[in-house]
This record gives sequence, C-alpha cells and structure tokens, in this order.
Amino acid sequence: MKVGTVGRAHKKVETKKIRSDDKSYYVYLLLCNDGSYYTGYTNNVASRFERHKKGHGARYTRMRRPKRVVYVEECKTRRTAIRRERQIKRLSHKEKHDLVSIRPRTNSELTD
Repeated sequence: MKVGTVGRAHKKVETKKIRSDDKSYYVYLLLCNDGSYYTGYTNNVASRFERHKKGHGARYTRMRRPKRVVYVEECKTRRTAIRRERQIKRLSHKEKHDLVSIRPRTNSELTD
C-alpha cells in the first residue's frame, strides 16, 4: 500500500492553478535607431526593454537597436495584449507615429 492512500481510494489534494492571466500585460512600441517602430507585449516592460538593448530580444531589435520605449498600453490579460499587438503591427508607420503622438508611454516604471 502506498503512503497517502487508503485501500483503493486516493486522497485528493486540491491545488490552486496559478494562471498567467492574473497579472497585467503591456503592449509596447520601441523607437529604433533607424526610425522604425517595434511592437511587442510583455508583463514587465522595463525588463523586456533592457533585454532588447542587450541584444537578447527579437531579431528585429538586434538588427535595428532600440532607442527608447515610446508607447505603453496596459491590458488585463495576455490574450488581449496579443490581440492588441497584432492590431498595432498592422498599422502603417505613420499610423504608429500618430498613436505615439496622441498617447505616449504611460508606464511610470520606465526610464530612458
């Protein structure tokens, strides 16, 4: 007989599954050295930006080197962040520029 069992009945232990959607996610735009924008999502913008600067981010930012975060938008779930990222990625350069001009970065933890 195994420890924790009585005959054939097994004792169920309730575990709470920690969902990744319980925290905020952010969609962000980086301005790169060549003037282009990179769009991504993360749960920690400052940390993700540092990874991009060190060349550990996306291939796009390794080639074009990010200057600064120019836009941050908070999303309640990862799913909504992914959807919003896709929407922004479909915008033209001018539309992204207009978005950044209207609503600049808002996450107070960021620094240049």
